[in-house]
Amino acid sequence: MVQCIELRYTVRGMDELVEDKLKRIYIPMTETGFYILFALREERHGYNIIQYVRELTDQEIIVSAGTMYGSLSKMEKDGLIRVTKEENRRKSYLITELGEEILLHEINRIKRLYKNSIGEKKNGV
Repeated sequence: MVQCIELRYTVRGMDELVEDKLKRIYIPMTETGFYILFALREERHGYNIIQYVRELTDQEIIVSAGTMYGSLSKMEKDGLIRVTKEENRRKSYLITELGEEILLHEINRIKRLYKNSIGEKKNGV
């Protein structure tokens, strides 16, 4: 019984180490990476992500196909997103729980950056 508990603890500990490593890799995120991950809170395929980001940013961020598919491949490999369906040569993707966690960390980092830039301090200080 004790061995099983220790094994589960070790596996959980490894998961945390992997998550910490991924956070160090992805945070701070590039603007493009942020928008790709943000877009995948809903199921989308590559071209649809490009359109969504373009509309969301009023044409300021235009993601090239090469950047898009390179980012999707890396994010999928790292477990931030997953393929939900594949029809012909078109894959649809969705953010994973780990991806949501990393996205939330980045959103909080940006909020803190904004608050600090306008002089807002913690606890009104």
